[in-house]
Amino acid sequence: MGSEGVERVEETAVIIQTNDTVTDVTTAVAPTSNGQAQEPSAPPPLDLTEPSLYINRELSHIEFNRRVLHQCSAAHPLLEQVKFLAIFNSNMDEFFMVRVSGLKQQVMLGITKSPPDGLTPREQLVAIHRTVTQLFSEANNYWKKTLHPQLAEAGVHVLNYDDLKPRPKQRLRDYFEREIFPVLTPLAFDPSHPFPHISNLSLNLAVMTRDPDTDETRFARIKVPSILPRLVPLKPLDPDELLPPAVQKFVWVEQVIAANLDRLFPGMEIVAAHPFRVTRNTDMEIQEEEADDLLLTMEENLRQRHFGSVVRLELDANAPDHIRQFLATNLQIGAFDVYTTNAPLGLSSLWELHRLERPDLKDVQFQPRLPLSLRLESDIFKALSRQPLLLHHPYDSFAPVVDLLETAATDPDVLAIKQTLYRVGPNPPIVHALMKARENGKQVTVLVELKARFDEESNIEWARQLENAGVHVVYGLIGLKTHCKVSLIVRRERDGLHRYIHLGSGNYNTLTARLYTDIGFMAQHEDFGADATELFNYLTGYSKQSTYRKFLVAPVNLREHILQLIERELTHGSEGRIIIKCNSVVDPEMISALYRASQAGVQIDLIIRGICCLRPGLPGVSDNIRVISIVGRFLEHSRVYYFHNQGDPAMFVGSADLMPRNIDRRVEILFPIEQETMRQHILTNILDVYLRDTAKAYILQGDGAYIPRSTQVPEGEPLFNSQEWLLKNYAQINAD
Repeated sequence: MGSEGVERVEETAVIIQTNDTVTDVTTAVAPTSNGQAQEPSAPPPLDLTEPSLYINRELSHIEFNRRVLHQCSAAHPLLEQVKFLAIFNSNMDEFFMVRVSGLKQQVMLGITKSPPDGLTPREQLVAIHRTVTQLFSEANNYWKKTLHPQLAEAGVHVLNYDDLKPRPKQRLRDYFEREIFPVLTPLAFDPSHPFPHISNLSLNLAVMTRDPDTDETRFARIKVPSILPRLVPLKPLDPDELLPPAVQKFVWVEQVIAANLDRLFPGMEIVAAHPFRVTRNTDMEIQEEEADDLLLTMEENLRQRHFGSVVRLELDANAPDHIRQFLATNLQIGAFDVYTTNAPLGLSSLWELHRLERPDLKDVQFQPRLPLSLRLESDIFKALSRQPLLLHHPYDSFAPVVDLLETAATDPDVLAIKQTLYRVGPNPPIVHALMKARENGKQVTVLVELKARFDEESNIEWARQLENAGVHVVYGLIGLKTHCKVSLIVRRERDGLHRYIHLGSGNYNTLTARLYTDIGFMAQHEDFGADATELFNYLTGYSKQSTYRKFLVAPVNLREHILQLIERELTHGSEGRIIIKCNSVVDPEMISALYRASQAGVQIDLIIRGICCLRPGLPGVSDNIRVISIVGRFLEHSRVYYFHNQGDPAMFVGSADLMPRNIDRRVEILFPIEQETMRQHILTNILDVYLRDTAKAYILQGDGAYIPRSTQVPEGEPLFNSQEWLLKNYAQINAD
């Protein structure tokens, strides 16, 4: 048979792979009667609502925490690895308190609505359980097989009580009598004692006792008070036991308590004692419309947080089945919600080890840069009136931001200060500066966001102190969190009133400013100042401001403008270029717009720290999109949006991620970087540097998994660490 008689079919296929299924969307090129292929007709446009095009939000969130966990085995100093294990555990606690609890509520209420990826709430819970069970096992193995023995080699010994000799045990017995016994309260469970309330994230002992007279077995719960150190230091007392200065020994406090239960239950036989820990739903629902006083409403909701439903029970793996069943029954949870472990519970407490004075086991300290313009001019108002200032924290010092507000507080020419506060931390100098400004007769208005999750109590306290100082404190808009970072200072000068502003991607928190990467902008800028003025009127009054000179404001116009910028880049086809650096990409409309831009040939790089629901690299859909995540010494927190526009670029910086909550349910701003030198600096010395990273970057695959970029580097080629490069080189970069 001749070749001309063989029918030939050429195919172009779009393979869409999910964690569980593969969809093959194929367009065939039909043969003609003489065997010649016809040109295919244009394929129908893809349905960008197809669930397999999206990664599940919760599973992507877990993958971020997997990347955090993997820093325990990365090239970090030992106590920094311990810190990452503590952060991983703290993050997973929050994940259960908020995300898992929300899914459980949906199941309980019979809600079956699915996110864009198509998984129902029940299906998500099954997938989460399967994934986190494996991840918790991996975390425990890091502690037991890697960090614990390496700490011992470095002279930091975390010991088991049962392995101690009699003399150290006696010293711990003495410590127990002095420091622990007076603050313990055993709570019995019997017909006259109801099952005790187990508070959220508290560490407890489930104790089984036997009465030798009646042979009756009873249950008691002992809460390990959080005021006690989790790791009890074991100090040598005798000269012949003196240890080298670097050697430190610790014992888990719950083991010390368990070994001395005879003091709590005299005359009773201790049958068993097993640690357990409970995680509760802490996602508060606030009926703001019905609240006469939002401050009082928040305080009441915080009290109720301690009584949320149980979403997880963590239990010592050695606990017998009857104790597990007893706890699960009384906590009203199913077997699905019980997680057993043969490692210590609540490893977030390993922060205690990170506080040790062992600089040899930690990152080398660094001195943030003070920008040149402020080194040459001590008067910050004069410096900003001459030229704007771009700050890249923590490489640039946060001190100029504090200095701006402290100077404004005492400057006789400053008339008014307006400020947003989201997370300020302990003893915040900016809050003290605002109170001092009011004492000095300035008009001071502060928006304190009471709904900043897990910072509510701190923010309530600072709001009260500000009010007591005479500051006008407001709490934002009903139904919206205020997440934007804005300072506005009105100053009288010879030629009239001028407005000085600070805008940023990060919180006004001097502690996190050394740990998070953020971008800030300071200037005497009339357009930005006018926009900030109208933004505060929107936040504090009844303004329905719908247009701004420069700002993109959520939920007013930010979504519309970002979509327009993506669409404009789409019209440039293969000459289009988009770079986005933010924390999360979840919003389906934004993801669909990026898919369409990719289909048009636009080259897109996404630097996404945490959650990414977009699937990169899908043929015909997102094969022009690359997604990396950088997890390193500093938490990547800055947000930058860059659109090339054939050499006439638009660049925005600010507080907003591409999530529905940021775009639709929060007050956010993105502000343009208009100076060419600043744009070029951000592009060359920030974005391009991150895109070159091969040491701490992970590449998102189409199936939702991340692989270390270092695995793609040829053997022998040095790895490039973006954060280390910035630390070493930023002092030489003149961004002024």
